Amino acid sequence: MNQKEQLYNRSAAGKRIRNRREKMGLSRQKIAAQIGKTEKYFADIERGYCGMSLETMIAIAGYLGFTLDYLIFGEEEGKELPEDSKTILFYLGKCDEKKRKKAMELLQVYLSE
Repeated sequence: MNQKEQLYNRSAAGKRIRNRREKMGLSRQKIAAQIGKTEKYFADIERGYCGMSLETMIAIAGYLGFTLDYLIFGEEEGKELPEDSKTILFYLGKCDEKKRKKAMELLQVYLSE
């Protein structure tokens, strides 16, 4: 990838976020609440009017089920996540930290058998 391709384009990132949100049938208000941001701020992110902190990028990417590479640059390493993985990330993203840790423990126990 050349230097020009590595630049962060917040407008393009916002479009990727909006497209995924709409594809999942979610409202701006719902995602904003889940990541602890106002609906207006989230709408400004989708429109490319403002940037995001790393913490916000991580929260949005995790909730919508894509990598930071995809969010920032529009590229996935390998291929996109399978739908069942996206579903798991979606439900984990809706949980508070305590529930998320418990769900991960249960998943690890189940998968280790």
